[in-house]
Amino acid sequence: MYKMKSLFTVLSFLFLSASVTAQEVSSGSETVFTSNGKLGVVVAVVITILTGIFLYLISLDKKITRLEKNK
Repeated sequence: MYKMKSLFTVLSFLFLSASVTAQEVSSGSETVFTSNGKLGVVVAVVITILTGIFLYLISLDKKITRLEKNK
């Protein structure tokens, strides 16, 4: 349970710091993404992939913990 709380805290600070330090878009590739409306799609895909990885790691940790307790 402690690991879940610390993971949640780290992720919260990560997303909070990203939103606080947001800057105006000035790069060439960033203006292409925002002008075409594809930046939201890219962010959604990245968040989906990272969420899947974190959920997989959490479930793997639970399985390993259960196996260690059985021995």
